[in-house]
Amino acid sequence: MQSGLTSARYGRRGSPMKDGETMELAGKVCLVTGGTNGIGAKAVLMFAARRAHVAVAGRNPRKDSLEMLQAAAAVHGDEPLYIQTDIGKVEDCARTVVETCARWGRVDVLLHAAGAPFPGGFYVTEESWSRAFDVHVHAVLRLACLAVPHMIEQGGGAIVLIGSAAGLRGCVGAVAYGVAKEVLPQFARTLARELSDSNIRVNCVSPGVIRTPFQDSLTPEQKENNIRCRIPLHREGKPEDVARAFLELVENDFITGVNLVIEGGMTMRIV
Repeated sequence: MQSGLTSARYGRRGSPMKDGETMELAGKVCLVTGGTNGIGAKAVLMFAARRAHVAVAGRNPRKDSLEMLQAAAAVHGDEPLYIQTDIGKVEDCARTVVETCARWGRVDVLLHAAGAPFPGGFYVTEESWSRAFDVHVHAVLRLACLAVPHMIEQGGGAIVLIGSAAGLRGCVGAVAYGVAKEVLPQFARTLARELSDSNIRVNCVSPGVIRTPFQDSLTPEQKENNIRCRIPLHREGKPEDVARAFLELVENDFITGVNLVIEGGMTMRIV
C-alpha cells in the first residue's frame, strides 16, 4: 500500500486551478462511504445537486434512505451507484473503488463518512479495538491507496475524513472510538503534506452531537444533558451543518490539512 501514496510525491499531472477558481463538482465522481444514512446521506444529496456522479458505499442502508437518495440524485441528472460493502474489510475497500471506476472511469472526491460507535471503556475487547481502527482509520489508507492514483492521473482531487469531537476530549465509555477518531485529524494533515505536490487536498471534519441515527442509543436524559449542559449553543447540530462543511472543503481549492470542528462550542466548554 505504501507505494501507492509515496508515488504521488513526484510531480503533478494536469494543470493546477487558477487563482480564485473552485473545484467545479458537475461531472466529477464523488465516492462517499457511509453515504446511505445520516451525515453521509446529506452529503450525497448535496453533491448530486451539483450534478456530480456519486458512488454510495454502505453496509446496512435503510430502504427509505436509499430510495430517497436515488430519487433525488436522478432529478439532478444521474442515478447514484450503490455499493453494499463493509468498509472495515480489505477486500470491500478494493471492490468499492473498482466498482466506482468501472462505472465512471475515475475518482475525484473521496469522502470517508462511514463509522460506528464501538462502546466500551478501558477494558474494551481487542476485537472491538481492532474493528474500530479498521472502520475509521485503516479504511482511509486502503481507500486512499486505491483512489489516489486515479486522482494523480487526472491532475488532482480532494479527500475528506470524518473525525469527532469525541476524539478531541477524553471519551468515557467509548475508548476505542475516541482514540480512532483522534487519529484522523493528524492523518489528514499527514496525507495533505504527502499529496500536495499532486494537487490532492486532504481535510478532516470533526462533528459533535448531530441529529442522526447515530444518537438513537442515547436516553432522553442524556440528550437533555447534552443540550442543557454540554453544548454552549444549547442545540444539536443537523446533518446539513456538517455536509455544508464537506462542500466547502471540497470546492475551495486553497484549503488543505485542516480539521474543521463543528460542535456548537462543545469542546471549548470547561464546566
